[in-house]
Amino acid sequence: MAAVNMTEGDITRHLLSYSIPLVLGNVFQLTYNAVDSIIAGRFIGKGALAAEGMAGPVMNLVILGISGICMGSGVLMSEFFGAGQEGKLKREMATTLLFGLYFSLAVVAAGIWAAPALLKLLCVPQDLTAMTLAYLRVIIFGVPFTYFYNALASALKSVGDSRTPLKFLLFSSVLNGVLDLIFIGMLGFGIVCSAVTTVVAEAVSAGLSLWYVYSRVPMLRLRRKEIGMDLGLLKSTLQYGSVTALQQSCQPVGKLMIQGVVNRLGVDVIAAFHAVNRVDDFACMPEQSISHGITTFVAQNRGAGQEKRIRQGFRRGLMLEFGYWVCVFSLVTAFRRPIVGLFITGEDAAAVVEQGSRYLAVMAVFYLYPAFTNGFQGWYRGIGRMKMTLLGTFIQTSLRVAASWMLAPRFGILGVAVACAVGWSMMLLVEVPCYLRGK
Repeated sequence: MAAVNMTEGDITRHLLSYSIPLVLGNVFQLTYNAVDSIIAGRFIGKGALAAEGMAGPVMNLVILGISGICMGSGVLMSEFFGAGQEGKLKREMATTLLFGLYFSLAVVAAGIWAAPALLKLLCVPQDLTAMTLAYLRVIIFGVPFTYFYNALASALKSVGDSRTPLKFLLFSSVLNGVLDLIFIGMLGFGIVCSAVTTVVAEAVSAGLSLWYVYSRVPMLRLRRKEIGMDLGLLKSTLQYGSVTALQQSCQPVGKLMIQGVVNRLGVDVIAAFHAVNRVDDFACMPEQSISHGITTFVAQNRGAGQEKRIRQGFRRGLMLEFGYWVCVFSLVTAFRRPIVGLFITGEDAAAVVEQGSRYLAVMAVFYLYPAFTNGFQGWYRGIGRMKMTLLGTFIQTSLRVAASWMLAPRFGILGVAVACAVGWSMMLLVEVPCYLRGK
């Protein structure tokens, strides 16, 4: 696919053509995560479903940290592309990839060593510790593949190509599901196999992305002499990326702390919370995809000096966020029980489904809040105000955690849902006035 210049042409069409593939890509990525959980819960048992749920926030912390660095790099690459600086675009891409090689290998080593302490910190029940530790230590080997896929996808998205990463996610999603069905559903392998199939799918998506960039996108193809780190660009990347990584990491840190209080409420609630977290991801990740579309649009037009067009694009982006929430609200409200029922079967199902459906009945309304918070996050990233995105996310996460620890012991899983609304509301109370003052 050719690069897309968003500094000219119809604004709504650009946002839709960029965001829809990202939304679909996230849906497919979440689908193969959900397939792991569904197959684990149905073929291995609720212990496996709970174990994946407790390991999930740890991996989300790593993955969102990685995507934060890549997102910061993507903002710079979008600006260079919008300004017509192809040389700087390639140097930024090379710097991001080479830095990521060392960074991801360090994460793997540290993660394997620290996994037991992390699980102890999370108050993982003793009878689930061995299973959770085995799953976590295998799946963390996929971190380098996750980094390279995200870095290459950010490079493609920075030049307006959000469709190609979608194709590779689609393929890896199908591959992951097929492998799970064969090795777990048919052959009866355990939870470690679930982690292995996920790592294989991540490796395939990274390999396909690398092949595509080198064979089809000359603008991004790096020759041997171009592979190196530009220290000036690395500094800028880390200034953007580290703040974005901290912002991205706030959410999983918060989930880790919330998981700690949920783990005290029993296996049924742990399993239900893991299932509804998957639904939360389906609801919120596409909202983040639209936010990324806003970011790329704003950054490209910022590079080209198109101030009026930036404002118009942001307003259209918020309209898309609201339209998506209407769809999510309708679907979750109508099908919340069957959705939770996908994750569990047998005599354990009734209690888990009841807990999960009560949570989703409330959250269907509350999903409106992250639709708008993500829109404003996209705006602030695009204009380079990364510290504002960190501040907003920190406020949201800290209040959400505090409210969860106060409400969950008394109201159970519904207390966690209300805590989410508290955090998102305060985030908007900070971001909206700052936007209006800046405007």
